[in-house]
Amino acid sequence: MSERRFDRSNALYERALRTIPLASQTFSKSAMTLVRGASPLFLERGRGAAVWDVDGNRYVDYVLGLLPVVLGYGDPEVDAAIRAQLERGISFSLATELEVELAELLCRLIPCAEMVRFGKNGSDATSAAIRLARAVTGRERVAHCGYHGWHDWYIGSTVRHLGVPRAVCELSASFAFNDADALAALLEAKPQEYAAVILEPAGSYDPKPGFLEAVRDLCDAHGAILVFDEIVTGFRIHLGGAQARYGVTPDLACFGKAMGNGMPIAAIVGRRQVMRAMDEIFFSGTFGGEALSLAASLATVRKLEALDGPARIAGLGGRLALGLRAAVAQAGLGTRYKVGGPDWRPVVSPLSAGPDGIIATSLFRQEMVAEGLLLLGGVNLCLAHGEAGVLDETLAAARRAFDRIAAAYASNDPAACLRGQPVQPVFQVRPQ
Repeated sequence: MSERRFDRSNALYERALRTIPLASQTFSKSAMTLVRGASPLFLERGRGAAVWDVDGNRYVDYVLGLLPVVLGYGDPEVDAAIRAQLERGISFSLATELEVELAELLCRLIPCAEMVRFGKNGSDATSAAIRLARAVTGRERVAHCGYHGWHDWYIGSTVRHLGVPRAVCELSASFAFNDADALAALLEAKPQEYAAVILEPAGSYDPKPGFLEAVRDLCDAHGAILVFDEIVTGFRIHLGGAQARYGVTPDLACFGKAMGNGMPIAAIVGRRQVMRAMDEIFFSGTFGGEALSLAASLATVRKLEALDGPARIAGLGGRLALGLRAAVAQAGLGTRYKVGGPDWRPVVSPLSAGPDGIIATSLFRQEMVAEGLLLLGGVNLCLAHGEAGVLDETLAAARRAFDRIAAAYASNDPAACLRGQPVQPVFQVRPQ
Protein backbone atom coordinates (compact mmCIF):
# COMPACT_ATOMS: atom_id res chain seq x y z
CA MET A 1 0.00 0.00 0.00
CA SER A 2 1.49 3.32 -1.06
CA GLU A 3 0.84 6.21 1.28
CA ARG A 4 -1.82 8.59 0.05
CA ARG A 5 -2.33 12.03 1.46
CA PHE A 6 -5.55 13.99 1.22
CA ASP A 7 -4.49 17.37 2.61
CA ARG A 8 -5.84 19.47 -0.25
CA SER A 9 -9.02 17.40 -0.52
CA ASN A 10 -9.74 17.85 3.18
CA ALA A 11 -9.00 21.56 3.04
CA LEU A 12 -11.29 21.99 0.03
CA TYR A 13 -14.02 20.11 1.89
CA GLU A 14 -13.89 22.52 4.82
CA ARG A 15 -13.83 25.47 2.43
CA ALA A 16 -16.77 24.12 0.40
CA LEU A 17 -18.93 23.58 3.48
CA ARG A 18 -19.01 27.35 4.00
CA THR A 19 -20.82 27.92 0.70
CA ILE A 20 -22.15 24.54 -0.50
CA PRO A 21 -24.53 22.42 1.60
CA LEU A 22 -23.05 18.90 1.87
CA ALA A 23 -19.98 20.25 -0.01
CA SER A 24 -21.29 18.42 -3.09
CA GLN A 25 -24.08 18.63 -5.64
CA THR A 26 -24.94 14.93 -5.35
CA PHE A 27 -25.50 12.81 -2.25
CA SER A 28 -23.77 9.82 -3.80
CA LYS A 29 -20.70 11.88 -4.70
CA SER A 30 -20.39 13.45 -1.27
CA ALA A 31 -18.24 12.72 1.78
CA MET A 32 -21.08 10.53 3.07
CA THR A 33 -20.10 7.73 0.70
CA LEU A 34 -16.43 7.33 1.71
CA VAL A 35 -14.37 7.11 4.88
CA ARG A 36 -13.71 10.81 5.40
CA GLY A 37 -10.10 11.36 6.36
CA ALA A 38 -8.88 8.31 4.43
CA SER A 39 -10.42 9.07 1.03
CA PRO A 40 -10.39 11.67 -1.73
CA LEU A 41 -13.28 14.14 -1.74
CA PHE A 42 -12.44 16.13 -4.88
CA LEU A 43 -11.23 14.93 -8.28
CA GLU A 44 -9.28 17.01 -10.76
CA ARG A 45 -9.08 15.09 -14.06
CA GLY A 46 -9.73 11.79 -15.79
CA ARG A 47 -8.32 9.86 -18.72
CA GLY A 48 -9.46 6.47 -19.94
CA ALA A 49 -10.37 4.37 -16.89
CA ALA A 50 -8.36 6.47 -14.41
CA VAL A 51 -8.95 9.63 -12.39
CA TRP A 52 -6.66 11.82 -10.30
CA ASP A 53 -7.68 13.65 -7.14
CA VAL A 54 -6.65 17.18 -6.19
CA ASP A 55 -3.71 15.77 -4.19
CA GLY A 56 -2.34 13.99 -7.26
CA ASN A 57 -3.38 10.46 -6.26
CA ARG A 58 -4.37 8.17 -9.16
CA TYR A 59 -7.27 5.67 -9.08
CA VAL A 60 -8.80 3.18 -11.45
CA ASP A 61 -12.37 4.47 -11.38
CA TYR A 62 -15.29 2.08 -11.00
CA VAL A 63 -17.79 4.79 -10.08
CA LEU A 64 -17.58 6.65 -13.41
CA GLY A 65 -19.55 9.66 -12.25
CA LEU A 66 -22.40 7.31 -11.17
CA LEU A 67 -22.49 5.60 -14.61
CA PRO A 68 -22.45 8.38 -17.26
CA VAL A 69 -18.94 7.51 -18.43
CA VAL A 70 -19.38 4.48 -20.68
CA LEU A 71 -16.50 4.77 -23.16
CA GLY A 72 -13.88 6.25 -20.84
CA TYR A 73 -12.78 9.69 -19.73
CA GLY A 74 -11.62 11.91 -22.57
CA ASP A 75 -12.83 9.64 -25.36
CA PRO A 76 -11.28 11.09 -28.55
CA GLU A 77 -14.33 10.70 -30.82
CA VAL A 78 -16.73 12.20 -28.33
CA ASP A 79 -14.38 15.04 -27.44
CA ALA A 80 -13.89 15.78 -31.16
CA ALA A 81 -17.66 15.95 -31.65
CA ILE A 82 -17.97 18.36 -28.72
CA ARG A 83 -15.17 20.59 -30.01
CA ALA A 84 -16.64 20.68 -33.52
CA GLN A 85 -20.04 21.68 -32.18
CA LEU A 86 -18.47 24.24 -29.85
CA GLU A 87 -17.25 26.07 -32.94
CA ARG A 88 -20.85 26.27 -34.17
CA GLY A 89 -22.58 27.12 -30.90
CA ILE A 90 -24.01 25.64 -27.72
CA SER A 91 -27.56 26.84 -27.07
CA PHE A 92 -29.65 28.33 -29.85
CA SER A 93 -32.89 30.25 -30.22
CA LEU A 94 -34.52 27.45 -32.23
CA ALA A 95 -34.17 23.68 -32.50
CA THR A 96 -31.22 22.10 -34.35
CA GLU A 97 -30.89 19.17 -36.72
CA LEU A 98 -28.96 17.35 -34.01
CA GLU A 99 -32.23 16.81 -32.13
CA VAL A 100 -33.78 15.10 -35.15
CA GLU A 101 -30.70 12.95 -35.82
CA LEU A 102 -30.48 11.69 -32.25
CA ALA A 103 -34.24 11.08 -32.00
CA GLU A 104 -34.11 9.02 -35.19
CA LEU A 105 -31.16 7.01 -33.88
CA LEU A 106 -32.95 6.22 -30.62
CA CYS A 107 -36.12 5.24 -32.45
CA ARG A 108 -34.07 2.79 -34.53
CA LEU A 109 -32.41 1.19 -31.50
CA ILE A 110 -35.06 1.18 -28.74
CA PRO A 111 -38.09 -1.11 -29.20
CA CYS A 112 -40.73 1.18 -27.63
CA ALA A 113 -39.36 4.39 -29.14
CA GLU A 114 -41.56 5.96 -31.79
CA MET A 115 -41.12 9.53 -30.54
CA VAL A 116 -38.49 11.20 -28.32
CA ARG A 117 -38.06 14.24 -26.08
CA PHE A 118 -34.79 15.29 -24.43
CA GLY A 119 -33.90 16.51 -20.95
CA LYS A 120 -30.72 16.98 -18.95
CA ASN A 121 -30.86 14.27 -16.26
CA GLY A 122 -32.72 11.14 -15.30
CA SER A 123 -35.13 12.93 -12.98
CA ASP A 124 -36.25 15.07 -15.93
CA ALA A 125 -37.16 11.99 -17.92
CA THR A 126 -38.85 9.99 -15.17
CA SER A 127 -40.89 12.97 -13.97
CA ALA A 128 -41.95 13.73 -17.53
CA ALA A 129 -43.05 10.12 -17.92
CA ILE A 130 -45.20 10.28 -14.81
CA ARG A 131 -46.80 13.58 -15.80
CA LEU A 132 -47.46 12.15 -19.25
CA ALA A 133 -49.01 8.98 -17.84
CA ARG A 134 -51.25 11.00 -15.54
CA ALA A 135 -52.36 13.18 -18.43
CA VAL A 136 -53.15 10.24 -20.70
CA THR A 137 -55.00 8.16 -18.10
CA GLY A 138 -56.63 10.90 -16.04
CA ARG A 139 -55.39 9.12 -12.91
CA GLU A 140 -52.95 10.12 -10.16
CA ARG A 141 -51.44 7.12 -8.37
CA VAL A 142 -48.03 5.66 -9.23
CA ALA A 143 -46.54 2.25 -8.41
CA HIS A 144 -42.75 2.20 -8.49
CA CYS A 145 -39.82 -0.16 -8.04
CA GLY A 146 -36.22 1.04 -7.82
CA TYR A 147 -34.72 4.52 -7.77
CA HIS A 148 -36.25 7.22 -9.97
CA GLY A 149 -34.73 10.58 -9.01
CA TRP A 150 -35.25 13.51 -6.70
CA HIS A 151 -38.66 14.89 -7.70
CA ASP A 152 -41.60 14.95 -5.29
CA TRP A 153 -43.71 12.21 -6.90
CA TYR A 154 -41.03 9.61 -6.15
CA ILE A 155 -38.83 10.81 -3.31
CA GLY A 156 -41.91 11.54 -1.22
CA SER A 157 -42.41 7.80 -0.73
CA THR A 158 -38.87 7.26 0.61
CA VAL A 159 -37.18 8.15 3.89
CA ARG A 160 -35.84 11.29 2.15
CA HIS A 161 -39.32 12.84 1.97
CA LEU A 162 -38.58 16.01 3.95
CA GLY A 163 -40.23 18.98 2.23
CA VAL A 164 -42.66 16.94 0.13
CA PRO A 165 -46.38 17.60 0.77
CA ARG A 166 -48.13 14.69 2.47
CA ALA A 167 -50.79 14.59 -0.23
CA VAL A 168 -48.08 13.99 -2.84
CA CYS A 169 -46.40 11.30 -0.72
CA GLU A 170 -49.65 9.38 -0.51
CA LEU A 171 -49.98 9.08 -4.29
CA SER A 172 -46.94 6.80 -4.75
CA ALA A 173 -46.40 3.26 -3.49
CA SER A 174 -43.49 0.88 -3.93
CA PHE A 175 -43.36 -2.81 -4.74
CA ALA A 176 -40.47 -5.27 -4.63
CA PHE A 177 -38.49 -6.26 -7.71
CA ASN A 178 -39.34 -9.72 -9.05
CA ASP A 179 -42.59 -9.76 -7.05
CA ALA A 180 -45.47 -9.43 -9.51
CA ASP A 181 -47.94 -10.48 -6.82
CA ALA A 182 -47.02 -7.42 -4.76
CA LEU A 183 -47.73 -5.18 -7.76
CA ALA A 184 -51.02 -6.96 -8.40
CA ALA A 185 -52.05 -6.31 -4.80
CA LEU A 186 -51.34 -2.58 -5.17
CA LEU A 187 -53.31 -2.28 -8.38
CA GLU A 188 -56.23 -4.32 -7.09
CA ALA A 189 -56.44 -2.36 -3.84
CA LYS A 190 -57.06 0.91 -5.75
CA PRO A 191 -58.76 -0.16 -8.99
CA GLN A 192 -58.75 2.38 -11.82
CA GLU A 193 -56.57 4.77 -9.79
CA TYR A 194 -53.03 3.96 -10.97
CA ALA A 195 -51.77 6.06 -13.85
CA ALA A 196 -48.40 4.37 -14.16
CA VAL A 197 -46.18 1.52 -13.09
CA ILE A 198 -42.53 2.55 -13.29
CA LEU A 199 -39.62 0.22 -12.57
CA GLU A 200 -35.98 -0.38 -13.27
CA PRO A 201 -36.31 -3.52 -15.41
CA ALA A 202 -32.91 -4.90 -14.35
CA GLY A 203 -30.09 -3.93 -12.02
CA SER A 204 -28.61 -5.64 -9.00
CA TYR A 205 -30.48 -8.77 -10.10
CA ASP A 206 -31.75 -9.99 -13.44
CA PRO A 207 -35.53 -10.21 -13.68
CA LYS A 208 -36.87 -13.68 -12.99
CA PRO A 209 -38.38 -15.47 -15.99
CA GLY A 210 -41.89 -14.15 -16.51
CA PHE A 211 -41.63 -11.17 -14.14
CA LEU A 212 -41.47 -8.39 -16.72
CA GLU A 213 -44.10 -10.15 -18.81
CA ALA A 214 -46.38 -10.29 -15.74
CA VAL A 215 -45.86 -6.57 -15.10
CA ARG A 216 -46.77 -5.86 -18.73
CA ASP A 217 -49.93 -7.96 -18.42
CA LEU A 218 -50.94 -6.30 -15.15
CA CYS A 219 -50.59 -2.84 -16.66
CA ASP A 220 -52.72 -3.86 -19.63
CA ALA A 221 -55.37 -5.39 -17.37
CA HIS A 222 -55.56 -2.31 -15.12
CA GLY A 223 -55.17 0.36 -17.79
CA ALA A 224 -51.90 1.72 -16.38
CA ILE A 225 -49.02 3.07 -18.45
CA LEU A 226 -45.90 0.87 -18.16
CA VAL A 227 -42.69 2.89 -17.82
CA PHE A 228 -39.22 1.34 -17.87
CA ASP A 229 -36.65 3.47 -16.08
CA GLU A 230 -33.62 2.60 -18.21
CA ILE A 231 -31.40 5.38 -16.87
CA VAL A 232 -28.94 2.74 -15.58
CA THR A 233 -29.57 -0.11 -18.04
CA GLY A 234 -29.72 1.95 -21.21
CA PHE A 235 -26.72 1.48 -23.55
CA ARG A 236 -25.04 -0.79 -20.97
CA ILE A 237 -27.14 -3.94 -20.80
CA HIS A 238 -28.10 -3.54 -24.48
CA LEU A 239 -28.16 -0.65 -26.95
CA GLY A 240 -31.95 -0.86 -26.85
CA GLY A 241 -32.03 -1.20 -23.08
CA ALA A 242 -33.38 -4.01 -20.94
CA GLN A 243 -36.55 -4.03 -23.03
CA ALA A 244 -34.50 -5.22 -26.02
CA ARG A 245 -32.54 -7.70 -23.88
CA TYR A 246 -35.63 -9.31 -22.32
CA GLY A 247 -38.20 -8.83 -25.07
CA VAL A 248 -40.81 -6.91 -23.07
CA THR A 249 -41.85 -3.56 -24.51
CA PRO A 250 -43.11 -0.76 -22.23
CA ASP A 251 -45.27 2.17 -23.24
CA LEU A 252 -42.64 4.71 -22.20
CA ALA A 253 -38.96 4.49 -21.26
CA CYS A 254 -36.44 6.84 -19.73
CA PHE A 255 -32.78 6.94 -20.77
CA GLY A 256 -29.81 9.01 -19.62
CA LYS A 257 -26.43 8.56 -17.93
CA ALA A 258 -24.40 6.55 -20.49
CA MET A 259 -25.98 8.15 -23.56
CA GLY A 260 -23.55 11.11 -23.51
CA ASN A 261 -20.34 9.64 -22.02
CA GLY A 262 -20.47 12.22 -19.24
CA MET A 263 -22.35 15.06 -20.91
CA PRO A 264 -25.70 15.97 -19.29
CA ILE A 265 -28.47 14.50 -21.42
CA ALA A 266 -31.52 12.30 -20.94
CA ALA A 267 -34.45 11.18 -23.03
CA ILE A 268 -38.02 10.04 -22.61
CA VAL A 269 -39.11 7.78 -25.46
CA GLY A 270 -42.26 5.85 -26.16
CA ARG A 271 -45.24 4.86 -28.24
CA ARG A 272 -46.53 7.59 -30.53
CA GLN A 273 -50.06 7.34 -29.14
CA VAL A 274 -48.80 8.23 -25.66
CA MET A 275 -45.99 10.59 -26.61
CA ARG A 276 -48.31 12.82 -28.65
CA ALA A 277 -49.74 14.07 -25.35
CA MET A 278 -46.37 15.86 -24.97
CA ASP A 279 -47.99 18.49 -27.18
CA GLU A 280 -50.31 19.31 -24.28
CA ILE A 281 -48.47 18.70 -21.00
CA PHE A 282 -45.79 21.18 -19.98
CA PHE A 283 -42.36 19.62 -20.33
CA SER A 284 -40.15 22.44 -21.49
CA GLY A 285 -36.63 23.55 -20.59
CA THR A 286 -34.15 26.08 -21.90
CA PHE A 287 -31.39 23.50 -22.21
CA GLY A 288 -33.37 20.52 -23.54
CA GLY A 289 -31.81 21.01 -26.96
CA GLU A 290 -28.33 22.08 -25.81
CA ALA A 291 -26.12 21.17 -28.73
CA LEU A 292 -22.86 20.00 -27.12
CA SER A 293 -24.63 17.19 -25.28
CA LEU A 294 -26.60 16.19 -28.37
CA ALA A 295 -23.40 15.98 -30.41
CA ALA A 296 -21.72 13.98 -27.65
CA SER A 297 -24.66 11.59 -27.46
CA LEU A 298 -24.65 10.94 -31.21
CA ALA A 299 -20.93 10.17 -31.09
CA THR A 300 -21.29 7.99 -27.98
CA VAL A 301 -24.20 5.86 -29.15
CA ARG A 302 -22.72 5.41 -32.62
CA LYS A 303 -19.41 4.27 -31.15
CA LEU A 304 -21.13 1.87 -28.75
CA GLU A 305 -23.02 0.41 -31.69
CA ALA A 306 -19.91 0.10 -33.85
CA LEU A 307 -17.92 -1.62 -31.09
CA ASP A 308 -20.79 -3.70 -29.63
CA GLY A 309 -20.15 -1.86 -26.38
CA PRO A 310 -22.64 -3.70 -24.15
CA ALA A 311 -21.14 -7.10 -25.02
CA ARG A 312 -17.65 -5.81 -24.25
CA ILE A 313 -18.78 -4.38 -20.92
CA ALA A 314 -20.41 -7.69 -19.96
CA GLY A 315 -17.20 -9.54 -20.83
CA LEU A 316 -15.13 -7.21 -18.65
CA GLY A 317 -17.61 -7.48 -15.79
CA GLY A 318 -17.69 -11.26 -15.92
CA ARG A 319 -13.92 -11.48 -15.72
CA LEU A 320 -13.77 -8.93 -12.92
CA ALA A 321 -16.50 -10.64 -10.90
CA LEU A 322 -14.69 -13.98 -11.07
CA GLY A 323 -11.47 -12.38 -9.87
CA LEU A 324 -13.19 -10.50 -7.03
CA ARG A 325 -14.95 -13.66 -5.83
CA ALA A 326 -11.60 -15.44 -5.79
CA ALA A 327 -10.02 -12.58 -3.84
CA VAL A 328 -12.83 -12.65 -1.24
CA ALA A 329 -12.47 -16.41 -0.85
CA GLN A 330 -8.67 -16.30 -0.69
CA ALA A 331 -8.83 -13.73 2.11
CA GLY A 332 -11.31 -15.89 4.04
CA LEU A 333 -14.03 -13.24 3.81
CA GLY A 334 -16.79 -15.38 2.30
CA THR A 335 -18.93 -14.87 5.40
CA ARG A 336 -18.44 -11.10 5.26
CA TYR A 337 -18.91 -10.12 1.59
CA LYS A 338 -20.57 -11.40 -1.54
CA VAL A 339 -19.93 -10.57 -5.18
CA GLY A 340 -23.25 -10.67 -6.99
CA GLY A 341 -25.08 -8.79 -9.69
CA PRO A 342 -25.08 -9.28 -13.46
CA ASP A 343 -21.94 -9.35 -15.59
CA TRP A 344 -22.56 -5.88 -16.97
CA ARG A 345 -22.53 -4.45 -13.42
CA PRO A 346 -21.19 -6.70 -10.64
CA VAL A 347 -21.89 -5.66 -7.05
CA VAL A 348 -19.70 -6.18 -3.99
CA SER A 349 -21.80 -5.94 -0.83
CA PRO A 350 -21.53 -6.89 2.86
CA LEU A 351 -23.52 -9.86 4.09
CA SER A 352 -24.40 -8.09 7.34
CA ALA A 353 -26.78 -5.19 7.84
CA GLY A 354 -27.06 -2.39 10.38
CA PRO A 355 -23.93 -1.14 12.19
CA ASP A 356 -21.94 -4.24 11.21
CA GLY A 357 -22.79 -3.64 7.58
CA ILE A 358 -21.67 -0.02 7.82
CA ILE A 359 -18.30 -1.11 9.23
CA ALA A 360 -17.93 -3.74 6.49
CA THR A 361 -18.79 -1.20 3.79
CA SER A 362 -16.44 1.38 5.28
CA LEU A 363 -13.51 -1.04 5.48
CA PHE A 364 -14.12 -2.14 1.91
CA ARG A 365 -14.18 1.38 0.50
CA GLN A 366 -11.26 2.56 2.64
CA GLU A 367 -8.95 -0.27 1.62
CA MET A 368 -9.90 -0.08 -2.05
CA VAL A 369 -9.01 3.63 -2.02
CA ALA A 370 -5.72 2.81 -0.30
CA GLU A 371 -4.90 0.48 -3.21
CA GLY A 372 -5.84 3.00 -5.89
CA LEU A 373 -9.37 1.80 -6.68
CA LEU A 374 -12.36 4.13 -6.56
CA LEU A 375 -15.11 1.61 -5.90
CA LEU A 376 -18.32 2.07 -3.92
CA GLY A 377 -19.76 -1.43 -4.29
CA GLY A 378 -21.46 -1.39 -7.67
CA VAL A 379 -18.71 -2.08 -10.22
CA ASN A 380 -19.44 0.43 -12.97
CA LEU A 381 -17.58 -0.41 -16.16
CA CYS A 382 -16.57 1.45 -19.30
CA LEU A 383 -14.80 0.32 -22.46
CA ALA A 384 -11.54 1.87 -21.24
CA HIS A 385 -11.39 -0.77 -18.50
CA GLY A 386 -10.55 -3.16 -21.33
CA GLU A 387 -7.26 -1.41 -22.05
CA ALA A 388 -4.13 -3.48 -21.48
CA GLY A 389 -3.31 -4.10 -17.83
CA VAL A 390 -6.30 -2.34 -16.24
CA LEU A 391 -8.14 -5.43 -14.98
CA ASP A 392 -4.91 -7.10 -13.89
CA GLU A 393 -4.00 -3.98 -11.90
CA THR A 394 -7.49 -3.93 -10.40
CA LEU A 395 -7.49 -7.54 -9.25
CA ALA A 396 -3.99 -7.35 -7.78
CA ALA A 397 -5.03 -4.24 -5.84
CA ALA A 398 -8.30 -5.87 -4.71
CA ARG A 399 -6.44 -8.92 -3.37
CA ARG A 400 -4.19 -6.71 -1.26
CA ALA A 401 -7.20 -4.72 -0.04
CA PHE A 402 -9.15 -7.84 0.98
CA ASP A 403 -6.11 -9.20 2.81
CA ARG A 404 -6.01 -6.04 4.95
CA ILE A 405 -9.75 -6.21 5.55
CA ALA A 406 -9.27 -9.79 6.75
CA ALA A 407 -6.57 -8.58 9.12
CA ALA A 408 -8.97 -5.94 10.47
CA TYR A 409 -11.55 -8.61 11.28
CA ALA A 410 -8.88 -10.84 12.80
CA SER A 411 -8.07 -8.02 15.23
CA ASN A 412 -11.55 -8.48 16.78
CA ASP A 413 -12.09 -4.70 16.59
CA PRO A 414 -12.53 -3.92 12.90
CA ALA A 415 -13.99 -0.47 13.61
CA ALA A 416 -10.67 0.54 15.18
CA CYS A 417 -9.01 -0.11 11.81
CA LEU A 418 -10.92 2.71 10.17
CA ARG A 419 -8.68 5.71 9.52
CA GLY A 420 -11.56 8.18 9.38
CA GLN A 421 -15.30 8.53 9.81
CA PRO A 422 -17.49 5.60 8.64
CA VAL A 423 -19.67 5.95 5.58
CA GLN A 424 -23.19 7.32 6.03
CA PRO A 425 -25.91 5.57 4.01
CA VAL A 426 -27.99 7.90 1.86
CA PHE A 427 -30.83 5.36 1.63
CA GLN A 428 -31.18 2.01 -0.08
CA VAL A 429 -33.78 1.40 -2.76
CA ARG A 430 -32.19 -1.44 -4.73
CA PRO A 431 -31.52 -4.97 -3.41
CA GLN A 432 -27.84 -5.77 -2.81
